[in-house]
Amino acid sequence: MSSQPLYRRVADVLRNEINAKAFPPGARLPSERDLCDRFDASRNTVRAGLNVLVAEGLISASQGLGYEVRSHEVFNLNASRFENLTFPQNGDAYNTDVTHAGRRPHQEFRVEMQPAPAIVAGQLRVSEGATTVLRFCHRYVDGVPWSTQATSYPMWLVEKAPRLADPGDIEEGTTRYLAGLGVEQVGYFDDISTRMPTPDEARLLQAGAGVPVLVWVRTGYSEDKPIRCTITTFRGDLNHMNYEIGNIAAREAGE
Repeated sequence: MSSQPLYRRVADVLRNEINAKAFPPGARLPSERDLCDRFDASRNTVRAGLNVLVAEGLISASQGLGYEVRSHEVFNLNASRFENLTFPQNGDAYNTDVTHAGRRPHQEFRVEMQPAPAIVAGQLRVSEGATTVLRFCHRYVDGVPWSTQATSYPMWLVEKAPRLADPGDIEEGTTRYLAGLGVEQVGYFDDISTRMPTPDEARLLQAGAGVPVLVWVRTGYSEDKPIRCTITTFRGDLNHMNYEIGNIAAREAGE
């Protein structure tokens, strides 16, 4: 007889069936009562097994509706081309990339003056608490929350580029707007990490229990100073990121 706790066996069997597509994305699992009969287990044992899968992000629980297998339609983001002015774009990079992927973009904006938190102050080389302009985007792909993006600009730059403080989108994208004013982003530094979401992030991204976030901090530079700090927070189960570095013509030829 296995020494494994019964709730773990419940989780393992259901996980294997989900991975084998016996329960495809969007499908509802059998009721707790049916699972109790199947595994000859108490409701608390079955619920503990289901909670393992909830914590892994495989299923979600809805009040009165039972358990459903999560859908994972992943969006692929090429981080090298994102915001790169040498690649053709129609509007900002987000709209271009999502549209080119044959999917539907939607974003909500807010713009506000905000004291720079420590991470932003360090990247922009300003004093912690110094006033910055924050452009915050809540972004969706096909109506599903995809990311939040918080970009902070130092006040010296806002004086040169006043549209940064205007509410709403900058149609051509902020990077192109600044380049048109002679403030060209010539490079950037990326820092990427993963962690579990804060309660506010989980709410905005509709991330269930067990779903981590990918945090991408990109600091953009002109020839002599940093010009912006962008913190993008992605739902970890819906996003895939890649980079292009150097000459990869051989890879493209193979494809």
